[in-house]
Amino acid sequence: MKKIDRAAAFLTANATVFRCPVCHAPYDHVAEHSLVCPNGHNVDLSKKGMLYFMQRAVKSEYDDAMLAARRRMLQAGLFRGITDAFADHLTAEPETILDVGCGEGTPLADVLAHRDGRDVAVGFDLSKPGINLATQLATNAFFCVADLAQMPFSAGQFTTILDLFSPSAYQEFNRVLAPGGQLLKVIPNADYLIELRQAIFPAGNAHAQYDNGNVLRLFQQHYPNATSQRIRYQVPVAPERFDDLMLMTPMHWGADQARLAAVAADPFPQITVDVTLLRAEG
Repeated sequence: MKKIDRAAAFLTANATVFRCPVCHAPYDHVAEHSLVCPNGHNVDLSKKGMLYFMQRAVKSEYDDAMLAARRRMLQAGLFRGITDAFADHLTAEPETILDVGCGEGTPLADVLAHRDGRDVAVGFDLSKPGINLATQLATNAFFCVADLAQMPFSAGQFTTILDLFSPSAYQEFNRVLAPGGQLLKVIPNADYLIELRQAIFPAGNAHAQYDNGNVLRLFQQHYPNATSQRIRYQVPVAPERFDDLMLMTPMHWGADQARLAAVAADPFPQITVDVTLLRAEG
């Protein structure tokens, strides 16, 4: 089955999960390869099997090379400890999962690999190149390009929202989260990729340290009864993957080129993943 036909079948079964960005009515049917709302507004599937909900084009800072490097690192297991923790928080029953800022899709695909195809899952991102990459994955998730601040989803649809390093729109999260559902948000800690950070930035540089305090405090203001779990582990970095590690993270944007070259010439064998998983109930 072609990607566009497989996506049309998903939408036929789950049309009301999505809402029209024009009139905010839930979509109610699929006509050929278009999702149509009761007022006749429609959005068309691309040949890659994704929907584009943006009213205007938005340029992503993540270019094709950066996204490809990120995929190679994630498929080598960089976020495996995080996606395993996500899966551990899902119930045995089928869930409807939303991945916010899903990027190139590997984390959502890894979560669903634990689940034997029982869930309805949607991932979205501002990056069209990222979503195009996501549609290449062997997963039953559906992917779309959409705006976090105006999510094209109907109210109360998702039993679990995943937010891995993405910005948050808590009012929108609360709108689309089903009663009794959960928000799982992961934020980096000070030691996240610490070996790379210390190698790239000299002591005293503004980027030499990271503090997640502001993000954590804002989350706790919205969800004062939330729980937290620290996840910390090391991942081996094969020599052929070291360039990907350097390219996949925005750290290199603010780095001195000579320093980057020196780091690349002396790769280290492992990298630390250190994050906090925040869980809030709807």
